[in-house]
Amino acid sequence: MPTIELEHVTKLYKLDRRKHGGKRFEVGVKDVDLTIQQGEFVFVIGSSGAGKSTLLNLIAGTMKPNSGRVSVDGKDLSWMMRWSRNRVSLLFGKVLQEPSLIRKRTVEENLALAARIAASRMELDKSFQARVKKVLGLVGLRGVAKKYPIELSLGEFRRVELARALISSPPILVLDEITANLDDDSIWDIMHLLNEINHRGTTVIMATHASQYVNIMRRRVVTLVDGKLVGDVRNGKYGDIV
Repeated sequence: MPTIELEHVTKLYKLDRRKHGGKRFEVGVKDVDLTIQQGEFVFVIGSSGAGKSTLLNLIAGTMKPNSGRVSVDGKDLSWMMRWSRNRVSLLFGKVLQEPSLIRKRTVEENLALAARIAASRMELDKSFQARVKKVLGLVGLRGVAKKYPIELSLGEFRRVELARALISSPPILVLDEITANLDDDSIWDIMHLLNEINHRGTTVIMATHASQYVNIMRRRVVTLVDGKLVGDVRNGKYGDIV
């Protein structure tokens, strides 16, 4: 099963020097060493701009580092992506900060589209409907298949995005602020769901500001400050750095 390793990983963003006083680059993450074993549940925490989203994008292969190495089971992710982007993408189910459902398609159509993309690589054949039904049941939304995204509450919307991330049964989930702007009941529902998914063997890597729930869950907590990894605590709480 996939082990993720980051070795001395740095990501810089090029700036417009005219707008930033001659400054050429902004640090996304700097010299990060991190290993995540299959089956772990990892919270990535830090203030806004600390580098959480950058770290998740590097892990998922949607962004390349300026230096250092990101590998899955010892194979360099950049090299793997060059040779087989589709194959690598099957390793990761992703929910990013920006809403990504197609608003003019129903929930069922959004999920079926994701299932068909997976089918071309997974030989799902005629199991689209069964797979859509299964993931909607998994996230507790059996009755929303015919609805459009605009008809959903924010909590339902995020759970549909999670269902889409799960459609190809990826071994790794990468989630960027999936609980942002949700009420307490919705946050707890998603945390409970992710806990169940993790207990089934899926790696969960989640950036969040939901400190109360991080403290309740007591999982591994990775802390970033100004792009640097300053804390990595197992069974940790929000803010633990040793």
